[in-house]
Amino acid sequence: MSDPEATATRVSGTALLEVRNCSLRFGGIDALSEVSLRIEPGELVGLIGPNGAGKTSLFNILTGVYRPTSGEILIEGRHSAGLPPHRISRLGMARTFQNIRLFGSLDVRMNVRTSFIARLHHGLIKSVRRGRSFRVEEENISKESGRLLDYFGLEEAATRPSRSLPYGDQRRLEIVRALAAKPRLLLLDEPAAGMNPSEKEQLRILIARIRTEFGTAVLLVEHDMKVVMGICERVIVLDQGRVIASGSPSEIRADPKVIAAYLGEPHRENQAEKDPLERGAEATGVIGVNR
Repeated sequence: MSDPEATATRVSGTALLEVRNCSLRFGGIDALSEVSLRIEPGELVGLIGPNGAGKTSLFNILTGVYRPTSGEILIEGRHSAGLPPHRISRLGMARTFQNIRLFGSLDVRMNVRTSFIARLHHGLIKSVRRGRSFRVEEENISKESGRLLDYFGLEEAATRPSRSLPYGDQRRLEIVRALAAKPRLLLLDEPAAGMNPSEKEQLRILIARIRTEFGTAVLLVEHDMKVVMGICERVIVLDQGRVIASGSPSEIRADPKVIAAYLGEPHRENQAEKDPLERGAEATGVIGVNR
């Protein structure tokens, strides 16, 4: 079998991310089945689906946590399936997680600095000797960390332990830490989970700024339909490990397959009384709507 890292060479293709017929199986269970999708540079795309649809499994094969059972994944034309997470990060992809994974005992600034490790040019010897190249690189990291924290309103908390931040700020710090890796594609896994309505509105503004001001494409997994439909220009829907729809928010709201996936066929009467996805979410608890 060939070394997967050796196959990370550029091949034809212009999409920022392309997933070709990817499946993921655990024993006899299909977590994903022949999933295909494309993300173009600068896009802001939502990924939705009922609980167990395969959203986190998809994120895990994209970022190297799992290797797909079959299929191909390309980042800017480079094959990435089977590469370890740090190699995929260097290809230009970063992610956040459903559960906050900050270093709670480290201060806010140090949490951001940890994301620069994969981009360091000096090795162990230069670190021990602390020569000029080491000092210059460390100074640049300090400046860039401070700039990011200031840009996202966290500079005043820079010396505080990250666990002491309010919940919404911890979520924001996770996103800032991911951005410190300078990804061309940022994967956000349920960033609005546990947020109140005010924090969710701030999050929507933050995600929009990431796309417009940093030029970073965003793939957003989120259960809150108001967040997804309010900022995403395209939405992809997974159900039972398969892509069942892709289109604009208005097209997704009206798609019978999507409504059936959330509500089930017996529950599709009287859909006009409110957005069917939100109604299904409230009925099943699948999606948080301003909670």
